[in-house]
Amino acid sequence: MHFSWLTEKPPTPLATWADHSYFFRPQYYKVTVSERDHPERTHVYFNETIIEENQGLNGSDFMPLNFKSSFSIVTHQAEVRMPSGKVDKPVIQDNRDGTVSVKYDPREEGSHELVVKYNGEPVQGSPFKFHVDSITSGYVTAYGPGLTHGVTGEPANFTISTKGASAGGLTMAVEGPSKADINYHDNKDGTVSVQYLPTAPGEYQVSVRFGDKHIKGSPYFAKITGEGRKRNQISVGSCSEVTMPGDITDDDLRALNASIQAPSGLEEPCFLKRMPTGNIGISFTPREIGEHLVSVKRLGKHINNSPFKVTVCEREVGDAKKVKVSGAGLKEGHTHADNIFSVDTRNAGFGGLSVSIEGPSKAEIQCTDKDDGTLNISYKPTEPGYYIVNLKFADHHVEGSPFTVKVAGEGSNRKREKIQRERDAVPITEIGSQCKLTFKMPGITSFDLAACVTSPSNVTEDAEIQEVEDGLYAVHFVPKELGVHTVSVRYSEMHIPGSPFQFTVGPLRDSGSHLVKAGGSGLERGVVGEAAEFNVWTREAGGGSLAISVEGPSKADIEFKDRKDGSCDVSYKVTEPGEYRVGLKFNDRHIPDSPFKVYVSPDAGDAHKLEVQQFPQGNIQADAPYQFMVRKNGAKGELDAKIVAPSGTDDDCFIQVIDGEMYSVRFYPRENGIHAIHVKFNGVHIPDSPFRIKVGKDVADPAAVHASGNGLDEVKTGHKADFIINTCNAGVGTLAVSIDGPSKVAMDCTEVEEGYKVRYTPLLPGEHYITVKYNNMHIVGSPFKVNATGDKLADEGAQETSTVIVETVQKVAKGGKNTGVHLPTFKSDATKVVSKGMGLKKAYIGKQNQFSICATDAGNNILYVGMYGPKGPCEEFHVKHAGHNNYNVQYLVRDRGQYVLLIKWGEEHIPGSPFQIDV
Repeated sequence: MHFSWLTEKPPTPLATWADHSYFFRPQYYKVTVSERDHPERTHVYFNETIIEENQGLNGSDFMPLNFKSSFSIVTHQAEVRMPSGKVDKPVIQDNRDGTVSVKYDPREEGSHELVVKYNGEPVQGSPFKFHVDSITSGYVTAYGPGLTHGVTGEPANFTISTKGASAGGLTMAVEGPSKADINYHDNKDGTVSVQYLPTAPGEYQVSVRFGDKHIKGSPYFAKITGEGRKRNQISVGSCSEVTMPGDITDDDLRALNASIQAPSGLEEPCFLKRMPTGNIGISFTPREIGEHLVSVKRLGKHINNSPFKVTVCEREVGDAKKVKVSGAGLKEGHTHADNIFSVDTRNAGFGGLSVSIEGPSKAEIQCTDKDDGTLNISYKPTEPGYYIVNLKFADHHVEGSPFTVKVAGEGSNRKREKIQRERDAVPITEIGSQCKLTFKMPGITSFDLAACVTSPSNVTEDAEIQEVEDGLYAVHFVPKELGVHTVSVRYSEMHIPGSPFQFTVGPLRDSGSHLVKAGGSGLERGVVGEAAEFNVWTREAGGGSLAISVEGPSKADIEFKDRKDGSCDVSYKVTEPGEYRVGLKFNDRHIPDSPFKVYVSPDAGDAHKLEVQQFPQGNIQADAPYQFMVRKNGAKGELDAKIVAPSGTDDDCFIQVIDGEMYSVRFYPRENGIHAIHVKFNGVHIPDSPFRIKVGKDVADPAAVHASGNGLDEVKTGHKADFIINTCNAGVGTLAVSIDGPSKVAMDCTEVEEGYKVRYTPLLPGEHYITVKYNNMHIVGSPFKVNATGDKLADEGAQETSTVIVETVQKVAKGGKNTGVHLPTFKSDATKVVSKGMGLKKAYIGKQNQFSICATDAGNNILYVGMYGPKGPCEEFHVKHAGHNNYNVQYLVRDRGQYVLLIKWGEEHIPGSPFQIDV
């Protein structure tokens, strides 16, 4: 699809020009989906190019032209908004080649907007802005798609036309989220062709000045999207190591954490490690010259001799300016080949080298050490186009970075289909209202489904599940509190894809793509010619635009069904087997874990005939053999099976032929947790494969893991931040924490009483996304969006990810017993409890003595009442709740003397307690 300006020639002098630029690519050209999105950064690059007066524009008698604009796009709806606010209808013409042309004759001068829709939905980049000038205005004009839109890593073009003699030169500037190199060419006919190359998505301001004054319409604002970008990243490098005095055992080492403070006050976590000598050392990246303080703590308290002093000299500080890079791979490249460049950090001090490559395909990166101490780095892209290579040493760009590399060669001929739908924000849910969460899981029985809801105060209750229609289920519950609730949905005692869910009662506290969830078999596997289905839940993200794309060996047929409750069904069908990528974007940003890699098997063939029998049930334990049977039912072919553990490791299953119709499949789980058993026939999954099986009793439960702390709120660059991940009663599993942001962060994870403490130090301001997964499943609230403010302590470049992984140990809540029951978190004030009645002052033997307690204004908590006399507790005690935290109390005593009456609201005595009562 393309965009072009058609001109009408003035009588004299004769002049002819035309400019053709692409709005959208022809269908045969492949646009890929981002591996990772980059939010628009506040940092603005400015690039300016000046054409001097003597460079050929002066003396030209070219006159500004009245022009007709022509858009060629796949659409059936278009309208133009004029400067006056009126809406005009352009002419739509079917080109009979899969496109239509939209043509428009401008009626007014000034800035116009073209709104283009396909099936009622705006196409990418709509509305498009263009400026209209008149023949007699006498102004320099500019036109072309580069003034309105573009794609990162691809040249954006526009043209400037000017009349003859004029004082002053022509100046062009581009400001935006990335440095954009500007090139221009004088066409010698009064026009100049301009090209700039944006390397990051966002809004760019394109300014064109003539004689130090903006031309009409300038500055222009171009929307540059990240469509078609994929990124790969590796980190290598060296750290400084210092040995600490004293003997520390391995048990102590696990309980210790360390941080280093630079002379400027910058404090970062650092790593403790056992040195070859047997002593304990610290590993860190020196950033400044001078005396540093190393603090080593156990449970928040300094160990002996801490803090330690470490002196860093000039040659040890990492200096990106001293890194030398060379090689053809930083200038040009070829698809399906190793493009190599060399990096020399020998004289640059200590520091980590970060390499990221972003472009139309995810390029495979390899790093090898050479004998002379330098590094050889190679990358292998699969699609042609412009690639951005970021090279950072000690968090600063090396000289020349980021590099723009043009890659030529044949592509992989992958095809991509995309749909886009607007999602409305759901109404605010109130306390006491009926809440509903729906999900689609075809082919299961509702008897094995169970759901529960945990309130913000940590009270867990069962929820009702109803089958709305075949394969569509709804969880119903009535909330009693405002705030974020956790909805856990399990099938055969295992969380369904997407569970545990976040469900906010009351106003949403946040919004955005990081709160969208997706899950279902269609994001894990597929079969040629069969619909692959999955769910998308956007309720917590608020309103916005949901874009769904499928890219792979064949074009996908995508279907979408809105359930009108903040969730939707999506299905797609493809015609060729192979690896596909399913991308889900909300408001032009990938949701967590997107894009999803899906392997689509060939036509099922005979695989659908096979059935599983005697599958293990009940108490499955690790390090013990189990087996099940598979009946062929006349199918011909080969059976293979493997078991995938929660850690991601896989092991082959032992298959034995029993007779012509029956196989025995034996497996040996080695870990606790949810395992997946993949059973394939002729390379195709048999029905219901992969089979999920729960191994062990204390299986890690992500719904029981909670994260809290200042490190999940506002943080400041250069200052250490931390948060606690509470794993009490959540079982044993793999805890993975990653932080994705404008730069890498120094981070560590240490064991504390209630779970694990994560510490990190951000170096650049901007949005950081903290992902917390337990046994590869998001905990509630993950990923957390954290905004960092403050000074820039590193160079900006591509988004970078820092990760730490911990194998957890069993944690028990305070109180000693792992009962699995959490006490609610109460908010109350015992001083506002009022008590009254004769039973608080005097009592009579053998009679019912009574008093009342009113805690209506004291918040929520548990009432504790007890009475003790000369010979022990009183005879009888009755407490009755009359509603709204009002209680009536009666008691019976048998002995004379003085009694003590205790009344507590939670852990605190109410006013007057303990009471002394004479009997």
